[in-house]
Amino acid sequence: MDFSFYKNRTVLVTGHTGFKGSWMCKLLEMEGAKVIGYALEAPTEPSLFKIVHIDSSMTSIIGDIRDLNHLNKVFDEYKPEIVIHMAAQPIVRESYVNPVYTYEANVMGTVNILEAVRLHPCVKSFVNVTTDKVYKNNEWEWGYRENDALDGYDPYSNSKSCSELVTSSYKKSFFMGKDVAISTCRAGNVIGGGDFAKDRIIPDCIRAQEANKEIIVRNPYSTRPYQHVLEPVCAYLKLAELQYKDKETYSGNYNVGPDDCDCVTTGELVDLFVKAWGESASWKDVSEANAPHEAGFLKLDCSKIKKVMKWQPKWHITKAIDSIVEWSKVYLANGDVVSCMENQIREYLK
Repeated sequence: MDFSFYKNRTVLVTGHTGFKGSWMCKLLEMEGAKVIGYALEAPTEPSLFKIVHIDSSMTSIIGDIRDLNHLNKVFDEYKPEIVIHMAAQPIVRESYVNPVYTYEANVMGTVNILEAVRLHPCVKSFVNVTTDKVYKNNEWEWGYRENDALDGYDPYSNSKSCSELVTSSYKKSFFMGKDVAISTCRAGNVIGGGDFAKDRIIPDCIRAQEANKEIIVRNPYSTRPYQHVLEPVCAYLKLAELQYKDKETYSGNYNVGPDDCDCVTTGELVDLFVKAWGESASWKDVSEANAPHEAGFLKLDCSKIKKVMKWQPKWHITKAIDSIVEWSKVYLANGDVVSCMENQIREYLK
């Protein structure tokens, strides 16, 4: 997987201080890109962004995606060629607590970044990262396709459905016939070393090991398309590159998920984690009777990205879990997490 295209190119990444943004910026730095990040302060403490000193070789700008004036000033100054939009309020449960902020960040944030792209012809390629949860979930046993209905249930999922619609409207209203490619990517559940978010199963597993406690699992029977963070990150970057070179062929909407064999229940995922971690790791089911609604069964049909982009997932779920355990044990032992992260990126790209 070759990303030499990015050497010396200016790439603006929103949400760069987050978990997925940190992995993307590290990969881009390793490929010699000129990376500009725009986001709020790192959303967790500790944070991957701070632990591996992502800002040491990039331009990190602390700003709110809801602030259009600030965004435009950043575009004016740095003139990015490629924009990857990942800034968001990304947690389902948090969206029930703060629905207004969730819609402001995820819907108006998308409006603002697209408006900045519209006003700056330096941008040639734009990718909006949403989620697999944008679809109206009918609890089907087959994967959702890009032309299925968009109607997320909870405020987070629904705000991302709206983000997709905003992107479609801007594309048709302002970018037809223009020298800029516009796409969206709908990724499955992303896991990897360095995720410290609350209300996510893998971070909960790591915290339990750190505290020598049993892992608490809320929804062990929910099926999700789990994938290592490098899978979607590399898919986004490859799409941004391909549509930069050939807008007509590659711009569009894409699902980015694992093969069917890696769509597992949360309980199965935790079983894999416990086996990989070893020692005395264990878990228990504490399903909540009155918990906020979350989808029970959800997976993606990724036929389109496989056919159009010749993209294939590289790491199966067991390899993804092994890499998470490796990174986390290095971190908990105060080891060299930067080298561990860089080595995992090199291994994946091979």
